[in-house]
This record gives sequence, structure tokens and C-alpha cells, in this order.
Amino acid sequence: MTKIDTSVPENVLPTPSHTVGPFYGYALPFRGGEDIAPPGHPDTVTVHGYVLDGEGRPLPDALIEVWGPDSEGRVPAADGSMRRDPATGTYLGRNGVEFTGWGRIQTDADGHWYVRTLRPGARGQSAPYLSVCVFARGLLVHLFTRIYLPGDDPALAADPLLARVPGDRRDTLVAKDEGHGTYRFDIRLQGEGETVFLEYT
Repeated sequence: MTKIDTSVPENVLPTPSHTVGPFYGYALPFRGGEDIAPPGHPDTVTVHGYVLDGEGRPLPDALIEVWGPDSEGRVPAADGSMRRDPATGTYLGRNGVEFTGWGRIQTDADGHWYVRTLRPGARGQSAPYLSVCVFARGLLVHLFTRIYLPGDDPALAADPLLARVPGDRRDTLVAKDEGHGTYRFDIRLQGEGETVFLEYT
């Protein structure tokens, strides 16, 4: 009987663990996913930022989904974020007229993302916000958060969800106004300044 030495030599390092994926960058992003607002609409705002890991490094392969109501607070019922040609199946893009309220954005090589959408209107007792879903390497389950836009302090102070967030963490849910309808919102997955993430049950 031949014996096989299965001991590991001292100079061999163990194989590092590896999180599956991300594979979504291949098929899920679509052309124009960041342009939710119809071209030229007067209520268009741009929200942009970076997706950062626990050490503050940008992630070049994260995927962000954004949903939001129109400027009157109505949830859109229009079809068409990813219209396809019924004959060929090719992607036609948005029709440029209807507001669907939804977009999907992949971060670029520098971990940056942006979306052009309508400034959301208030719904119920909530201050105006955009809903966000984050997919990124190292996450086995996607994360949910919100982007509140600054400018209406009484509405932000009265928002039921913000009222439940500790005061020193609230600003991780409020974008920074850069002027001219542009807002900055970085998504920090963990570590100092970690974005508040929501759990739906």
C-alpha cells in the first residue's frame, strides 16, 4: 500500500476565501439606466457619488437601483424603463416621454455613479426621498437605503424614519446640495461614516 503525504508544507499559504460574483455587471446594466427623467424636464435633479468599501476605497463594479416618485409624490405606473423591440429583442431604451421612476446604474472604474431623475415629491408623512438598492462585491444580500434631498428642514425633522435614526447617523441618509440641481450622496458599505441601511420585514 502506497502512503500519500497530505501534510501542507510550511511555505504554502492557504487558498484565500472568495465571495461568489459579482456577475451582474454582464447582463443587468442597460444603456440609459441613469437617465430616469425625460430630457429637458424642468424638475430634473442629478444625484451622484461613490460606492466605498470599509476602508474608503471606491468599488468599480457595484450596481445601484434607484426608485422615486414624480415631483408631485405620485408613484409612476408607466412601463418602459427597459423597452425591447418585440421582433428582435434588442434594447430600445426609454421612450423619452414617460417617467418610470426607476433606473439601474453601474459604478464606473473609479467607483462613481450618477442618476438624473425628477426631484421627488413628499408622500404621506415622509419627507421626499429616493429609494436605493445596492449590489456590490462581498455582499451576499443586497442592501436598501434612502436618499433624502436637503432643503426642507421641517419635513426632514418630521420624517418618521429619520426620527428613528440616531442623530449622529442621520446625515448618512441626506444628500449634500452642490447647487444647480446637483446633489452628492456617497454610499459607504461599512466602517466610519457607514450609510444607514434598512431592513424590510
